[in-house]
Amino acid sequence: MSRRVSVSETVGARVRNYFGLSQAELARYLGVSEGFTGHLESGRRALPFKLGQMLDALARPIPATFPPLDTPPAPADLGPPEPAPLEARLDYCRHHARRLRRALRPLVAQAAYAARWRAALPTLRAALPPDPGGEEPPVHTGPGRWAAFLVWYRWRWLADRPTELPPSLSARYHLLRLQAEALEMEAAALEQLLERPAAGAVSEDTPAA
Repeated sequence: MSRRVSVSETVGARVRNYFGLSQAELARYLGVSEGFTGHLESGRRALPFKLGQMLDALARPIPATFPPLDTPPAPADLGPPEPAPLEARLDYCRHHARRLRRALRPLVAQAAYAARWRAALPTLRAALPPDPGGEEPPVHTGPGRWAAFLVWYRWRWLADRPTELPPSLSARYHLLRLQAEALEMEAAALEQLLERPAAGAVSEDTPAA
């Protein structure tokens, strides 16, 4: 046989779920024991008329549907934040964002040098005599051989010029950049939060009523 569900169970549970009340808190408001409230919600006790009125009064403001609890609260639902922990976090974000930006500078410079070499190499190679080829340097002693060696060496020297950041440094660049940007965004949000006036605050320019 299924358990009888009373009106009090539906209303009481809805009130507690909507307002975030424990059974003990609701019992204190109703002026009864926690056990008695549990009996009412389970249907083991009948709902007295006066308690029903009190529950109905609590349930009256509850809309038919309401947002889930993980919905971000509206600004009016939050009191003015204590500034000290926000200011401490702001100092942390600013300090570490600057540290990360300093760590990025040599990587940014390396990427810029690589871009310059990538743009200049075609012109520099075109200005050289043809590449003599070969992995080993030619003999550079004897008449006319030094010039041939220099051509070979210059081609190899240009081939060693970086034209992009290597993968390991590229990964480090992106990690540092993303961390710095995240801290800078957080710092901006904290600054805005600390500058936000308290709800209901009266501006100095607002004339008194």
